[in-house]
Amino acid sequence: MKLPDVSPCLGRLTAALFGLGVGTAALLTGCSHLGPKSVAVDRFDYSTAIADSWKQQTLLNIVKLRYMDLPVFVDVASVVAGYSLQTGGTVNGTLSTDRAVQGNYLTAGGMAVYTDRPTITYVPLTGEKFLRGLITPIDPKNIFFMLQTGYAADFILALTVESLNGVRNRSMTGGIVREADPEFVRALQLIRDIQAAGAVGLRVEVDKAKGDTTVLFFRRDDMPADIVEKSAEVRRLLKLPPTVQTFKLVYAPGRGAEGELAVNSRSMLQIMTAFASYLNVPEAHLKDHSAVLAFENTPPESRRKTVRIYSGKDKPADAFAAVCYRNYWFWIDNGDWQTKRALTAVMFFFTLAETGSPEKLPLITIPAQ
Repeated sequence: MKLPDVSPCLGRLTAALFGLGVGTAALLTGCSHLGPKSVAVDRFDYSTAIADSWKQQTLLNIVKLRYMDLPVFVDVASVVAGYSLQTGGTVNGTLSTDRAVQGNYLTAGGMAVYTDRPTITYVPLTGEKFLRGLITPIDPKNIFFMLQTGYAADFILALTVESLNGVRNRSMTGGIVREADPEFVRALQLIRDIQAAGAVGLRVEVDKAKGDTTVLFFRRDDMPADIVEKSAEVRRLLKLPPTVQTFKLVYAPGRGAEGELAVNSRSMLQIMTAFASYLNVPEAHLKDHSAVLAFENTPPESRRKTVRIYSGKDKPADAFAAVCYRNYWFWIDNGDWQTKRALTAVMFFFTLAETGSPEKLPLITIPAQ
């Protein structure tokens, strides 16, 4: 018996299957590129994650200093985000004769595989240049240029300066806290008022033989009488000549010569140690002497308007930065703007410490699976 000619039907079925396969692939892949869409998401998500981890790393190292532990810094050297999208479609079918048992059937299927595999490279910050930058005092001109850009004088100087012309700030050395001289505290308040009135400024004088010199000057023209009086009081408190209006900034732990303002600026390690002195150490760690006493021995009246790092067994629900160390949580309250500002300033001071690029050590590259 002669079988019927099914070739026309097979041709139509093949064309239908091919069209269905093309349509399935187009549906899965779409008409847009994957890369451009990822830029807006990746750029902000990675920057937020790096900033948060930087805050936590800085806070952790400040806490560790209070326990005489070694601070360690690891930088994020690079982030390489890799994406892949694989799509596919399958269409098959059978066209039988009218006498076949199985009859006609058609099946179609599709798949899509999306892979997100970033590669993050970490660099331990170490080596001679980094350590030298960590223990080298910040250049006084960089500190005062921050005042010129609008940072509050009392806040910046209290954090970055050990003494001004021999008048000493609050400091912590060898676990012993020394409170600031009353003249220093009063001088910072007056400088802040003078700064707000626009009566203090900086200029750079260029000398080919001696190099650049940074000069601090007090303005007297068009200034209210109370600001002029405050400027005179600052000179009295800091033991500066009463008639001199301009002072050359120099680094020195004691008094400077006439016409000089001696600034005993802190290193990054000193700044972090001073910050660590305000840590609220858990009672258990005070009893076993694993942490150095500092703020706990400070009179209650001098604890006002200071930064605070809190501690507790439970992780805080809402914190600006929180780290776990020795089975306790240490954090900065999200509503404590003064401590938040101080931590942010500490992070910013790292750029003024001239720590430079780390040595070419082995990199730690971790593909995120």
